[in-house]
Amino acid sequence: MIAILEAKRAGLLSKKHWLNNVLAGAIVGIVALPLAMAFAIASGAKPEQGIYTAIVAGGLTSLFGGSRLQIAGPTGAFIVILAGITAKYGIEGLQVATLMAGVMLMLMGLTRLGGVIKFIPSPVIVGFTSGIGVIIWVGQWKDFFGLSPAMGAEHFHEKFWNLIQAFPGFQLEPTLLGLLTLAVLLTSPRILKRVPSPLVAMVVATAAQWYFNFENVATIGSAFGGIPQSLPHFQLPSVTFSEVLKLIGPAFTIALLGSIESLLSAVVADGMTGTKHNSNQELIGQGIANIFSPLFGGFASTGAIARTATNIRNGGTSPLAGIVHALTLVVIVLVLAPLASHIPLCSLSAILFVVAYNMSELHRFSHMVRTAPKPDVAVLLISFLLTVFGDLVIAVNIGVLLACLLFMKRMSETFVIEQHAVEDLKVMPENADFKFPPKTVIFNMEGPFFFGAAQHLESALEDVHGHANILVLRLGQVPFIDATGTQALWDLLDTCKHHKTRLVLSEARPNVLRKLTLAGLLQQLGKDNVINHLHELH
Repeated sequence: MIAILEAKRAGLLSKKHWLNNVLAGAIVGIVALPLAMAFAIASGAKPEQGIYTAIVAGGLTSLFGGSRLQIAGPTGAFIVILAGITAKYGIEGLQVATLMAGVMLMLMGLTRLGGVIKFIPSPVIVGFTSGIGVIIWVGQWKDFFGLSPAMGAEHFHEKFWNLIQAFPGFQLEPTLLGLLTLAVLLTSPRILKRVPSPLVAMVVATAAQWYFNFENVATIGSAFGGIPQSLPHFQLPSVTFSEVLKLIGPAFTIALLGSIESLLSAVVADGMTGTKHNSNQELIGQGIANIFSPLFGGFASTGAIARTATNIRNGGTSPLAGIVHALTLVVIVLVLAPLASHIPLCSLSAILFVVAYNMSELHRFSHMVRTAPKPDVAVLLISFLLTVFGDLVIAVNIGVLLACLLFMKRMSETFVIEQHAVEDLKVMPENADFKFPPKTVIFNMEGPFFFGAAQHLESALEDVHGHANILVLRLGQVPFIDATGTQALWDLLDTCKHHKTRLVLSEARPNVLRKLTLAGLLQQLGKDNVINHLHELH
């Protein structure tokens, strides 16, 4: 319980901090209610399962996570993945995949992979989050407009085309109620600044549906039979070993996206408060949350950026706020569950419209397209298109691979090797009368000498060996060398021996010398051919 212990050491669990954390937790719990139901429905689960996820996973993440301010639960980023898993394997398959993902997340934290996740480049993150935003937005047209599209479509373009074909049969009542919800969502923050806009919008839409009883408007009651006025019971999912094998891929997808989203949320929290989270402990906490969530009727959970920010803005300073957020949802389920049957699905779709817009980060996407280097824009667009029309994991993997290749290309371009004229080189003042031996050729190497740059050495020295008695490589500006760079020096040494040219390495850094010693190269060169300064050459 690192986050709780740190909060205790900082004095944030003292009585004077109770009120602000209880208020922040209660507000976040109210905000989480409509979002949890909306995310659950969009993921193919029942609305109460979204609430159970927020209760169980939210409480456990606050207890065992690595950020004292993190609020966890179902999120919009998961919708695309979870809906696909539910459609293929059913809700029990989704719960098993979630449990497996929880184990993977714990292993990632225990093996200290939390820092590695941070190295996913911005173009990849913006690309797949924008793609998810588009998929969520289009996916909510059905309930928002009361459409009846043809079923059975698997890919985005097929679903999109079915929705377009179904548009002539849209229903006026759910559309108008959805537009009313949107209007309240956009205007209520200016009027009721302290009351969460999703709650206001949901209450207004529910009241309108209860009063007018629109026949063509689907509600939680008509679609799901309402929400049980009770808490979930512990239940182990029944699954065979062959089903577990089939779910390894989906489970890894949940774990990958969950780790990215959770750590991004923790970074946002750090930026807003000046705190510092423990990324490995955060993954362990998220793993525990995802193991227990499906055992109590929930599904996949991760850190929620918007709810975490809401927690901070309303005065949350310790894990107490996250625990109160979970308890608030418990009270709502036990006391107010019967009222939920009147909640219109079109109003939840309107809430998801806003979530999708925020996730898409249109301003950041357009800014990156306008100002980023063209290769980065290509990575951004490829990640976006693969997310929308392909698969999220493929999009992330290919995006990261392209970004790595781009990085290696740029790193190789920073490597420079150039020849120095002997007469222009200055040696130490105390060796002013020093003269280089006849036919000495000196090259200066600058930049990381790795596999992407090794070919530059061969190209630069292609015609040198025939007219040089001594070839000096100055390595003072080489920060590191890898196995390919070492092999390139081995090849150069063999070529020099063939041409009876003496190879000398000068000014190499200690870490480079260690690598060359381990490779056995320095032993082959001999001590006289490894020097610290040019004036030692003889």
